[in-house]
Amino acid sequence: MEHRIVGPGPYRATRLWNETVELFRTKMPLRKHRCRFKSYERCFTAAEAVDWLHELLRRSQNFGPEVTRKQTVQLLKKFLKNHVIEDIKGKWGQEDFEDNRHLYRFPPSSPLRPYPKRPPYQKDVIKFPEWDDPLPGTSQENIPVRPVVMNSEMWYKRHSIAIGEVPACRLVHRRQLTEANVEELWKTMTLSYLQKILGLDSLEEVLDVNLVNSKFIIHNVYSVSNQGVVILDDKSKELPHWVLSAMKCLANWPNCSDLKQPMYLGFEKDVFKTIADYYGHLKEPLLTFHLFDAFVSVLGLLQKEKMAIEAFQVCCLLLPPENRRKLQLLMRMMARICLNKEMPPLCDGFGTRTLMVQTFSHCILCSKDEVDLDDLLAARLVTFLMDNYQEILKVPLALQTSIEERVAHLRRVQFQKSYPEVYQERFPTPESEALLFPEKPKAKPQLLMWALKNPFQPFQRTRSFRM
Repeated sequence: MEHRIVGPGPYRATRLWNETVELFRTKMPLRKHRCRFKSYERCFTAAEAVDWLHELLRRSQNFGPEVTRKQTVQLLKKFLKNHVIEDIKGKWGQEDFEDNRHLYRFPPSSPLRPYPKRPPYQKDVIKFPEWDDPLPGTSQENIPVRPVVMNSEMWYKRHSIAIGEVPACRLVHRRQLTEANVEELWKTMTLSYLQKILGLDSLEEVLDVNLVNSKFIIHNVYSVSNQGVVILDDKSKELPHWVLSAMKCLANWPNCSDLKQPMYLGFEKDVFKTIADYYGHLKEPLLTFHLFDAFVSVLGLLQKEKMAIEAFQVCCLLLPPENRRKLQLLMRMMARICLNKEMPPLCDGFGTRTLMVQTFSHCILCSKDEVDLDDLLAARLVTFLMDNYQEILKVPLALQTSIEERVAHLRRVQFQKSYPEVYQERFPTPESEALLFPEKPKAKPQLLMWALKNPFQPFQRTRSFRM
């Protein structure tokens, strides 16, 4: 019973679905069952399917041991809805699957899902303006000039140019590295960095690059507190004060310094429910709809933990600043609650860690369209985030350094092209330095007279020491 690792790339959720369906159909044990005095060949009970599939998902590196039995039942409901299985009377689609002794079987056909067809991608190479390129709409032949009144001074200047005394002027188009150029550079190099980590030929089938906002990337890199949490310019997008107070209360339990109202038995459960209700009613998950495929694709790298953390770092830079801040505060609270041994049980049916994953996975990652494995994929991602959130929500230093060096280089090139004389004065070449500062002959060190004497020879008085 093996589950192949589905690596990063486009349509990873569809590939995982097909892999799971195919493995379930070929490996699920089938046998004879009796129901109402009648025998049925090659079938299985609902409880047997839950047992076998739950063990398969927990052993799979694509999903992990955090998969619960309830999630397995939900997946089998989707199998019944999509005609992966049917009951022994051939009914499917409208039937509700439950963890009981009801009999099911496989239909004759294998309902694997086709991959969406998209037009072939084209690599878009961002071309930055050359410093010598003319501005749009201008050329050397068609340059607007003002009529000049000829006088003796103007005549002398033209005559001097004609006989070669003054060099002729040449129109130079000076390009400056604008803020838009810098933003485009951040976007391009960030996406290229992510594409290299994922090992893909293109990101177009993983995310829509046109929806990536370069301002978000720059804000998430530089507008941060000493703890690394994003600082928002628009305070209206902050977490409500009552939610933030509730999160601080549970994160610092039982030392709730800003708590004014008295506590009662089960108080912590009500505070947790308040936080869960707020995050559960968000209009969009924190990782956004358009980045769903990108994060699911990164899940294929979890076997290479260092590489997966680096890819998640880059993906989290693409988030809107308010989403990144809410994610940072939520993950910090979840991790502290799980590590807090003094925290009372927040739910009778689940452990604290499982409760955190099941409660907040849907508000962190989900698809806008119906994806049958999104619950399992979200739980897998949130589990990895909880274990590595401090590293994942940091700014990747290697990427930041490379972009800053690139921007500094382009600014130097801009200055050199725009002001070559000033550049040569400020940054001389080795040849110009040799002309300005010729190498002087090195003076030979003087030999001391007493250095020539034998150090062990007794001192002899000479005439120079006579009075």
